[in-house]
Amino acid sequence: MSEGSPAIPSERVHVRSYLLADQPRVRALYEHGRLAGEIAANDTGADMDMIHEAYLQFERAHFWVAEVDGEVVGMIGVAEDEPNRAEVRRLRVDKRFHDAGQAIAVKLLETALEFCRHHGYLKVVLDTHLDPGAAVGLFDRFGFQHNRTRNLAGKELLDFYLDLYRDPHRDDAE
Repeated sequence: MSEGSPAIPSERVHVRSYLLADQPRVRALYEHGRLAGEIAANDTGADMDMIHEAYLQFERAHFWVAEVDGEVVGMIGVAEDEPNRAEVRRLRVDKRFHDAGQAIAVKLLETALEFCRHHGYLKVVLDTHLDPGAAVGLFDRFGFQHNRTRNLAGKELLDFYLDLYRDPHRDDAE
């Protein structure tokens, strides 16, 4: 385990809907990704300043945070990309929780996919240019398929999709 990266049992991770009071931590998670080079330079982050307008005012969109002992340590959003297709956005976990990050990311993604199923989405898409090994392992666990790899501003961007109408994990979730 990395120094300063506490192992967190998944039962200590609580995922809940975003509240306005979470804004400073959500913005910090976003900015940390920008400073670490994990966010494309052309990403304005406008949705991070207007979470209610970008996610919470729509029935088929939402934004959540993950807490450990009352501290916001992760986030994820779902937005309607096209009719019947959702996009998972802004999946981030605080780097201080590197060793627990997988458990935190799993809980966030479970929450987002449950929301997508509940709202009748047929397909879920997402992309990442974070550590491909960790990302592919996480997304594979949920049945996502790697669709393509694109080069964006000198970084590899991996696109994934999940067909919920034939989701191999659907029976597990119901």
